[in-house]
Amino acid sequence: MNARLNYLDSDAGRQAMADAGIDVTPRTMKKWFDGTQQPLPANKEKIDTAYWNLRTERFLNNLGAFKQHLNNRGRGTSIEIHPINQDFVDEPARRRNLMGEQAHRFLPNVRYIWDDAVDAMREGDSEKLEEIWDDVIADLDSDWGAYTYVSYVGLGA
Repeated sequence: MNARLNYLDSDAGRQAMADAGIDVTPRTMKKWFDGTQQPLPANKEKIDTAYWNLRTERFLNNLGAFKQHLNNRGRGTSIEIHPINQDFVDEPARRRNLMGEQAHRFLPNVRYIWDDAVDAMREGDSEKLEEIWDDVIADLDSDWGAYTYVSYVGLGA
């Protein structure tokens, strides 16, 4: 919670908290920022909402830097694919390791997709993201079918 409050300790952060419905006195807010008082549970949820809304806004306002980071001067960015729920994958396409779990996969230096992928994320173009994902997993050769369906892609960049 303290990290989120530190992130929100600015004019933009206070505005994000107000937009999230936090209605406290400036004195109470100062105590939160100083760490001398903890927010009530209802306000903790609103602080979390404000935090993610502000992070998203700042992220969307700086997509050029994000693309540059992912492109990594032409070297690309590695992708880790972790096990997911495969309930919708046909049984023959499911992949398991020796312990009966889906294998964790690693694709080093994925290149040439990041500008289009970030643009598709910004535009909410899930069809374009699916097309890009299909191109990426094609490098998995015969394993690609086990990784066709994903419910979440996280970028730790």
